[in-house]
Amino acid sequence: MSDPVLSVRDLSTHFFTRAGVLKAVNGVSFDLARGEIMGLVGESGSGKTVTGFSLLGLVDAPGRIVEGSITLNGVELTTLSEAELRARRGREISMIFQDPIATLNPMLTIGQQIKLAIDAHERVSPRAAQARATELLTQVGIPSAAARLRAYPHEFSGGMRQRVAIAIALLHRPSVLVADEPTTALDVSIQAQILAQMRDLARETGTAMVWISHDLAVVSSLASKLAVMYAGRIVEAGPTARLLRDPHHPYTAGLIASLPAMAKPGAPLNQIAGSTPSLLSLPQGCPFAPRCTHASRQCTTDPDMTQQGDRQWRCFYPLGQTAKEPA
Repeated sequence: MSDPVLSVRDLSTHFFTRAGVLKAVNGVSFDLARGEIMGLVGESGSGKTVTGFSLLGLVDAPGRIVEGSITLNGVELTTLSEAELRARRGREISMIFQDPIATLNPMLTIGQQIKLAIDAHERVSPRAAQARATELLTQVGIPSAAARLRAYPHEFSGGMRQRVAIAIALLHRPSVLVADEPTTALDVSIQAQILAQMRDLARETGTAMVWISHDLAVVSSLASKLAVMYAGRIVEAGPTARLLRDPHHPYTAGLIASLPAMAKPGAPLNQIAGSTPSLLSLPQGCPFAPRCTHASRQCTTDPDMTQQGDRQWRCFYPLGQTAKEPA
């Protein structure tokens, strides 16, 4: 197997507030191969977005990476200066944000914004920049791309604006693309189109993707593997189809059971009892224990991550597995 294009080891990002230390990301590890799409899923507040921001070095005070390693194409990112990171953002690693309005400048045409993104990393003629922008907009499914370069963001629909944001993120064919719930605000048909295009782009360009989402149904149709986050940690990871068919962590099983497709017609939707803990005051041991029907006294200690082939889980009583004996 070739070396991973992105390797994350024991990543911890904390926010130092007046109320205390908020452990938004706490010991996250994963690898990503060229052209691979990994879904990073979990409830709101589980640390998914902060993980994505950490990969690009976009965490601002009072937050900072306190521990761990992020290696991109063999280069350790956590030790780089801000100028060195800026030189790699957009070229080697890019991000698509949830709201394209926050990404696009309403005062500039789409063509002008793409030209600025090109100029940030290389120098090309205006004609070459226009040709490249037209080609990329066409690639992400925008019709009459050459004419649309003269349009402003407000002249596009929400789905088209998100396609423009994707085009800009892919402009320099980055090794890794981090997508932070970019289809959440779009209707189902537009969402399906963009997901299909992202699968094709990953296959054609070799760009690896971390697709962040709270919607397990959406990401499962796109990603080849899943990592499930809870309270700042990955609690289970593995190939998508196998993880959905045979979850080992009770939290993963709860997420799957809460999908609308799993409920009987006319019956209330299933849900996980309780609520996510405050990251300022996590419970002792397994943070999911207060909501878990399988928890015992042993769960007041912290379970290690178990590795079995291409599956990982962090639980003393994994579903479908032989439970560990209490110490």
